[in-house]
Amino acid sequence: MAPDILEAIMMICFGCSWPFNLSKSIKTKSTKGKSLLFLILIDIGYIAGMISKFVNENFDWNTKWWVFVLYILNFSMVTADIILYFINKKRENIAK
Repeated sequence: MAPDILEAIMMICFGCSWPFNLSKSIKTKSTKGKSLLFLILIDIGYIAGMISKFVNENFDWNTKWWVFVLYILNFSMVTADIILYFINKKRENIAK
C-alpha cells in the first residue's frame, strides 16, 4: 500500500507543476526556457509508468485505478505543452 501512496504523492506533485508550465507557455507565447527534449522524455516516462501498470500482475485495478488516472492527467498536460511548444515555435519563426 505505501508504495502506491508514495507514487501517487509523486504524481500529484508533478501534476501540480504542469498547469503552471502550461500557463507560462500560453501567456508568453514563447519557447524560451523550454526544452522539447525534456518534455518528450517526461512523456516517455509517463508512458512507461502507465505500461508498468498493465504488465504488473499484482496491480489491483479495482482499488488502484486512480494512480493510472494520475499518469493520464500528467501525460495529457505534458503533451499539451509539447503542442504549445510547436505552436509557439511556429509563431516565433513567422515573427523573424
